Amino acid sequence: MIFSRGHFKSNRIQKASIINSLNESRSFSSRTAPTNITTVFLSHKHKDLDDEEELKGFIELLEDNGVKVYIDSMDNTLPTQTTGDTANRIKEIIKYCNKFVLMATSKAIQSYWCNWELGIGDVHKFQKHIAILPIKEKGEFDSQYKGNEYLQIYPRIDYENGTNKYTNGNLIPAGYYVVEPPTKEKMRYITPLSTWLKSR
Repeated sequence: MIFSRGHFKSNRIQKASIINSLNESRSFSSRTAPTNITTVFLSHKHKDLDDEEELKGFIELLEDNGVKVYIDSMDNTLPTQTTGDTANRIKEIIKYCNKFVLMATSKAIQSYWCNWELGIGDVHKFQKHIAILPIKEKGEFDSQYKGNEYLQIYPRIDYENGTNKYTNGNLIPAGYYVVEPPTKEKMRYITPLSTWLKSR
């Protein structure tokens, strides 16, 4: 499925929790980050979303699975104007983080910076450690989503509602999964998001 804008909007996230996450982004360093906890680089288009609740809600989902999230838009160690130092720090963090997730809204897909970050992730991560989070505008059909080509080459985050079945006939439990691109035989391989986040 392609998530509609607002799917991850969170009303329950504690203000203290998101402030803690943002403070950790501001001080994130490969020298200080814990090595026993999965770290996720979350790429997104700055000021892209209608409000910050979408971003907060997805961060909440990731942190509920015991990971630490780096968000470059919240990193106050970056220069206020984009420079070579900005790019070098971003490269360092992407290389260090265990996982790379692109919050792929229409604007993020058109963003030079987000595509550059994805390219860095592609170079430094095995494909199994990259995932696309596809988000379309409200009211759009999946076919109108501008990032469908991304979903043909990268794993994506998806949601199962508990009605679909594995090939052996067992129901797929409701929840979030990472889905690999379909094989030539149209087979879909899925991994629970919690399992994917823990894999190194």
